[in-house]
Amino acid sequence: MNHIPALAPVTGFKAVEVTQDGPVLRVLLDPHGTDPTLSTAVVDDLLALLDSLHDRPDLRVLVLSSAGADFCSGADRTEYEAALADTSLRRLLDRAQRLCRALEECHAVTIARLHGKVIGAGLALAAYCDLRAGADDCRFRMPEVGLGLPPAWGGAMGRLVAEAGAARIRELMLTCDVFDAETAHRLGLLHRTVPPDQLDHAVDNWTRSLVRRSPEALVLTKRMLTGYARAHRTADIALLDSHLLSSHLGQVAARRPAG
Repeated sequence: MNHIPALAPVTGFKAVEVTQDGPVLRVLLDPHGTDPTLSTAVVDDLLALLDSLHDRPDLRVLVLSSAGADFCSGADRTEYEAALADTSLRRLLDRAQRLCRALEECHAVTIARLHGKVIGAGLALAAYCDLRAGADDCRFRMPEVGLGLPPAWGGAMGRLVAEAGAARIRELMLTCDVFDAETAHRLGLLHRTVPPDQLDHAVDNWTRSLVRRSPEALVLTKRMLTGYARAHRTADIALLDSHLLSSHLGQVAARRPAG
């Protein structure tokens, strides 16, 4: 996969690769192309990075992409099973929710550069970005119900409904159907769709435009948009999602036969 090289590496991260290009941070998931899941290590790195941005008002844009064949194949289910065994699942899920809220509240404009498969938690992560560009061969899916799970990773249901509308999200969550980039664009889950070889160009057009804008105007506009998007969710239960999911998985594990 081709991506625009950045000027300076940012050290201190193990599961993602971070580089700085002036006021633009480029964050690469799956930098070695070997693990497309949103593992605990990836979530922790992304949280640490977003927390560090509080002291970096000079960073104006954050681009989230992947070096693997797919943007993201979802959460790491083997970690869920291990977390059930040592009772740390709720903490793991709480961190996923913190990550999504940190993306939504980050002062930098966040851009998701999507290609290949964008599944489950990967779609949730992308949905919390401000702008989303996807290759026209992207394939999306919300598989949780088919796996016997509520779609609660990161508290993303409310965000997805706000971005794409309750009727279509209801259909896609309940059926677990695969949908393509054209459908995602029509729903508003993609702002732009282009051939794969034009994806970097589309993202760079956005970044060049954004860094020319007034930083204060960008931050204020982003916060206003976030506020308006949340306004209709006065009874938002997303804060309960990690508890609901961990409780459900715990009950499933308890019903499994021993041995």
